[in-house]
Amino acid sequence: MDIDGSFPGGNIVVENVTGSEVRLHQDLRDTTIDWFYWCFGVKGAAGRSLRFTFTRGRALGVRGPAISFDAGETWSWLGAEVVDGNSFSCAFPGAASEVRLSFGMPYQVSEWQRFVKNVAAEHPSVVQTPLCITPKARSVDYVVMQFERGAPKHRVAVTCRHHCCEMMASYVLEGLIEWVLCSNDAAWLRENTEFFVVPFVDKDGVEDGDQGKLRKPRDHWLDYEGESIFASTKSIRTKLPAWGGGRLRVALDLHCPHISGPHHEVIYLVGSADHRVAAEQRSFSGILETAAEGPLPFVSEEFLPFGKSWNTRNNYKDGKEFSRWAAEIAGVALATTIEIPYANANGAEVNQESARLFGADLGKALAEYLRSIG
Repeated sequence: MDIDGSFPGGNIVVENVTGSEVRLHQDLRDTTIDWFYWCFGVKGAAGRSLRFTFTRGRALGVRGPAISFDAGETWSWLGAEVVDGNSFSCAFPGAASEVRLSFGMPYQVSEWQRFVKNVAAEHPSVVQTPLCITPKARSVDYVVMQFERGAPKHRVAVTCRHHCCEMMASYVLEGLIEWVLCSNDAAWLRENTEFFVVPFVDKDGVEDGDQGKLRKPRDHWLDYEGESIFASTKSIRTKLPAWGGGRLRVALDLHCPHISGPHHEVIYLVGSADHRVAAEQRSFSGILETAAEGPLPFVSEEFLPFGKSWNTRNNYKDGKEFSRWAAEIAGVALATTIEIPYANANGAEVNQESARLFGADLGKALAEYLRSIG
């Protein structure tokens, strides 16, 4: 039997295997705190039942681990019933030559490249361009979607994976883009709006299988103050205001929260300390609640005001987050972080498909919001 994470997004440290008992822990090589992301493959376990125990920090979510039988293309939740504390059990089918298990449902660069290639083939308005090159020689790309000639009425920026392990946000991004490109209801948005999308701010971390949260020596999300230390954030700070040209109206930053508990099992906007920005965030929350017709509910009252729960000054002491920086760009009306849970949203199951459908709901709300501001 072979257990390892030697593939894009893989993350695991195996301590020992004794019979059907496996002791292991998530690799925290990049972060200053305990965090929960892990993903590994198992070969040679067909027909066996194994028990996996994590020895370092809480590592299992509210629907148990996710499992894939096709090398990470599709995933499903094993369920809370297989979980016992920080351990879970898994029975491997007799025909399963390789199985992948993960804290969530990983979304890697290969999936994005397949997606963007398909949509660009059908929609010439989609153009992907290098933004910068990382220290590990990977290209951090951005996508511009420009539907009409000339300057649009509005411009919108969407960023994703500032924290590389927050993979469910990527499925939301896919759903948002597909709705904008394909829905008849998005016709006004296409006629009046141009998009700037960065799918992987921490691309090295995504591919290396890092945690990304509170990364040493600095978190990508907080790298928008002083001298940026990452090529991607530095390039965004240069490129985005110039591209916006005074017409950038909205900046959305897609994230995932913690494992479970209050504000971690609902979709919500993170409130700004700036009262003007917070008012726009609350307005958009109300619009999104009405627009949310898919399987994932959105309740505007779940809005997290500044000063509540984790959203305090202490959480930003190491820098400035993307949305606060973006709110300072001339012309921006709405700048916000949106948190999408890993597995459970007000009792509804978050998975690859439901997250994509929430992306469509987000697109509807965005169109309505932009109409409302003229």
